[in-house]
Amino acid sequence: MKTTFFRTTSFAMLLALMLTVIPVTPVYAAPLISSVNPTQIVNNVDTTVTITGSGFDDTAQVALGATPLLRLTQSGTEITALVPAGVAEGSYAVTVTMGVDIATCDSPCVRVVAPAPTIPSGFVRPQIVINSTKVTGDVQTGGNINLRVSLNNSGTSTAYNAQAVFTSTDLVPTKTGGVIAVGLIDQGADVGMVQSFYIPGSLFGKGLLVVDLAVTYYDYAGTAYTDKFTLSVPITGGGGGGAPAATATPTGVKSSQLVISSYSADVDPLQPGEHFALKLTVQNVGNAKAQRITMIVGGGSSGSSGGTPQPGGVSGGGGDFANFAPVGASNVQSLGDLAAGDSLQASQSLIVNVNTAPGAYPMRITFSYLNDKNEVISDEQVITLLVYSLPSVDVSFYRLPDAFIVGKPGMLPIQVVNLGRRLSVLGNIKVSASSGFIENGSSLVGSLDAGGYFTLDSMFTPEQSGPQTLDILIEYVDDFNQPRTLTKTLEIEVMEGFIEPTPDPSFGGGGGEEFFVEEETTLHKIFRFIKGLFGLDSAWPVWQAPGGNTQPEFEQTVPLPAGGKGG
Repeated sequence: MKTTFFRTTSFAMLLALMLTVIPVTPVYAAPLISSVNPTQIVNNVDTTVTITGSGFDDTAQVALGATPLLRLTQSGTEITALVPAGVAEGSYAVTVTMGVDIATCDSPCVRVVAPAPTIPSGFVRPQIVINSTKVTGDVQTGGNINLRVSLNNSGTSTAYNAQAVFTSTDLVPTKTGGVIAVGLIDQGADVGMVQSFYIPGSLFGKGLLVVDLAVTYYDYAGTAYTDKFTLSVPITGGGGGGAPAATATPTGVKSSQLVISSYSADVDPLQPGEHFALKLTVQNVGNAKAQRITMIVGGGSSGSSGGTPQPGGVSGGGGDFANFAPVGASNVQSLGDLAAGDSLQASQSLIVNVNTAPGAYPMRITFSYLNDKNEVISDEQVITLLVYSLPSVDVSFYRLPDAFIVGKPGMLPIQVVNLGRRLSVLGNIKVSASSGFIENGSSLVGSLDAGGYFTLDSMFTPEQSGPQTLDILIEYVDDFNQPRTLTKTLEIEVMEGFIEPTPDPSFGGGGGEEFFVEEETTLHKIFRFIKGLFGLDSAWPVWQAPGGNTQPEFEQTVPLPAGGKGG
């Protein structure tokens, strides 16, 4: 019994000893890499990379491609390792080995690059330029084209997160919506991209289509940059590709083009509230006939499309009529057809709004017509109309002037009244006459409020009798700083002068009765003729001095005795 116990004990001890000598391989979960950071390193310095994943333990061995890395820290979900300087440029995969299990990132996840050249910090930046462009597809209405653009980073550092945005008023971007994410562009590297466009409108009258390209990107420090480019797509009508460039319109293309060669208003100058007729000379400078021309004053458009005119297809109600409005007819007129090189006259009745302030006002005029292919064409142009606010004044006498006699001065009570609705600034007023002498005939008027007045009292000495015209001239500067004048006339009546009575001291001994010398007039002659018919003395009295001397150069009036006859 004792022997059996010792045998059993010895076997158990032997078995335990064998278990301690024989190695047992542990069982681990398979490692997995989810990310590596950073994804780009520079090979001139040691760089620490962080590997994130699961199933890591202290047996993990890390390698960058075929280069083993020094493991710095390790946990079940994260490992840090040191990438030594001097690793060759290129893209590498990161592997983690644990026994027979190997974990690898999904793709080459670390890029090793050379350091940027030593350049002053103020000049280190990426710079995107366009290497080349090419168009494929039919450049025609309703067609689709592909615009191929090759970008190059000619700067001194890498461009990050580059993005290209295409915009155009002539083309509609398709597929990408006009936005293409380019991504990273290394220094000196080329990157190509393709943007598709649809051509919705008519190409007639156009030599090329314009596309704007804006490229935004960042440098290594996160500074944003934007480069803008203007690309042109030539209109050839073919399907071959060509480099976008400014080209002349092909000579084989026939098109119409209407322009306004001259225009005028029948009222000059234009003022608020003025009715006028705008006269236009329209010329077809194209090489094809323009058919069914519609003129839209104020601007508008044609709603017809596809060469099929429709009722109500012309819109002229969207124009600007705040300052000029049509009168007597609408702003839409039909001008008929116009052959290439010919011209026609058009007219539109308009009125200037009473509230329009003085100034220069542009007016849009649209010509909508059909070309030789029955396609709707719209030519829009702008003319400029000048509106003035000239002073409206009345010049008159503020009271009835005194009687004017030849050779005697009289006062001219002149008054200037502002009849306009706005303040008027007037310059000098000048009074003149065809004959006679004027004193105080000029003065500065200045500013006159609406309804205000200015008076001027001038002295006028006439030189001859009868109706006399006074010319009033007022100077001022208009709204465009041009000198102008206002002219008015006033009428006055000048009477004949009288000779003062002169006493004759030698008549009657020098102290007798005074006799007055008077000149015979036409009335006197008629009166003497009537007296002669009745047998009365009709002779004109002649004064005689004492001694019988007769002086015929002086005529006098001698009172006749009552009932007397004869001389």
